[in-house]
Amino acid sequence: MSDTIPPSCRIPAFVGNKQIKFIEKEVPKPGQGQLLLRVGANALCGSERPQFFNGSAVTPGHEAAGVVVAAGPATHTAVGTTGAVFLMDFCGECRSCRLGFTNQCLQKRGDMGFNRDGGYGQYELINENIFFPVPADISATEATLLLDIMGTGGHSIGRCQLMRPDIESLLVLGAGPIGLGVLAMAKIILGNQLKVVISDIVPYRLKLAERLGGLPVNVSHDSISAGLKSHGLDRVDIAVDTSGKQVARQEGLASVAQRGSLICVGHGEGIAVKISSDIIAPERSIVGSEYFRYNELPANLERLQKHRAYLNEIITHRMPVDQIQLAFEMFFGGETGKVLIEQ
Repeated sequence: MSDTIPPSCRIPAFVGNKQIKFIEKEVPKPGQGQLLLRVGANALCGSERPQFFNGSAVTPGHEAAGVVVAAGPATHTAVGTTGAVFLMDFCGECRSCRLGFTNQCLQKRGDMGFNRDGGYGQYELINENIFFPVPADISATEATLLLDIMGTGGHSIGRCQLMRPDIESLLVLGAGPIGLGVLAMAKIILGNQLKVVISDIVPYRLKLAERLGGLPVNVSHDSISAGLKSHGLDRVDIAVDTSGKQVARQEGLASVAQRGSLICVGHGEGIAVKISSDIIAPERSIVGSEYFRYNELPANLERLQKHRAYLNEIITHRMPVDQIQLAFEMFFGGETGKVLIEQ
């Protein structure tokens, strides 16, 4: 390891009750097949709510990007390479991994930031297989866009296409960062002419969605049905739920036309379904969309390079790690797009 890597460093500890304190923690050394990254940026995510509210035994942060500062034996990545970290430490050997479905690994070794130390610390130790290198002109902050924004958002659009090839209209339920990512990737992948209606209760996020080309519906005072009609639609071909709320899922399913599908991205609550009238007769489906596959990253890197300015609009706040407490308070207050901690 390089002499410039300290034996320990100051990291944020999520202690519970919406409190983040700083502690000193040993900097790990990379072993066989491992890389040590100096983290440059990590994006906040709504899935970190339980860690912020209840605490975490590990360092959170699952949307990390940084620079390789040390490499263990049997690795092939050069020190100095910038890249993003795939959330799921997939095994690479099971049936799912062999077929490329790394988001469905049958022998997953861990989830970075959830049961393995993640990217809010200064350094992150990872297995090399989950590192995705990017060109030198892509900053760590921009590299995080490849993860939940483009990765999860784009994967959900792929699930939409799998269910219906002739998509002309889309409803996105929830205009948080994931919903904004679905909106942006729908426009990039399916074409700017696509009508994308997007709902939320936060005016700030709806205004941001509108700037990104979405057709906003504020469900604090309008129903989804009324919102669709205000944008010239009776029903949509596909609905994508990023909220995880049952009321949103129900409205989404009710808004889908024949041969349509409800794509569920947000974890959380359930849904009540009448199989005959809701599914069989109209030939609708309800489909899950979990994160994304590692092999989707190269295509998304090309999209990031082509649509760089557009995608960067989703990032609304960039804050140093010393302000991580304020960053989380702001983020869960709702008046933000994507929030980045930069180091």
